[in-house]
Amino acid sequence: MWMVVYIAQTSETAEKIRSLLQEAGLLVKVRAVNQTQAEKYGCYEILVTESELDAAHSIIIEKAL
Repeated sequence: MWMVVYIAQTSETAEKIRSLLQEAGLLVKVRAVNQTQAEKYGCYEILVTESELDAAHSIIIEKAL
């Protein structure tokens, strides 16, 4: 099952988090939420598998924030 590990406010941030998690060997999906004005505004959910959720949290805390 896929779980939301992070919600980004821009596509650039979402891609940064995606790359960071993929470099660590995790499976990652990004899903756009509440897109308006030709996808210019909205949030992006970063999802990982349930089994990798704790590892993803740790990586985000250590390296991204």
